[in-house]
Amino acid sequence: MQYTCINYRPVILTSVLGKVMEHIILSAITQHAQDNQAIRSSQHEFVKGRSCLTSLISIYDKMTHLMDEGEAVDVVYLDFSEDFDIFSHSILLEKLAARGLDGCTLHWVKNWMNGWGQRVVVNRVKSS
Repeated sequence: MQYTCINYRPVILTSVLGKVMEHIILSAITQHAQDNQAIRSSQHEFVKGRSCLTSLISIYDKMTHLMDEGEAVDVVYLDFSEDFDIFSHSILLEKLAARGLDGCTLHWVKNWMNGWGQRVVVNRVKSS
């Protein structure tokens, strides 16, 4: 019996150097955000020591507190995961610049978002 994979996704193998650079840039942006208090205390995603789970626990705690006080509670959950595939890179760069992120880091982020240094190789043929 032969199986055919109908629904497949291409795999991008990022070089070790690329991963190290991404880590350095992430650390620089995170440190800048913390130093300038650009991240609210209610932010859970992309914050060290916090996660979706801590976010849900926080929301649950607030909801049960309000319900214990006799307040009405309405909850709306939205999934924006696919929106991040189509967000405007220029708007993100403008917001990072407005928050005071240095020009060198902004330049690296811009090149990274434009696919700098990434390509696909199939049968020794490289993509642009």
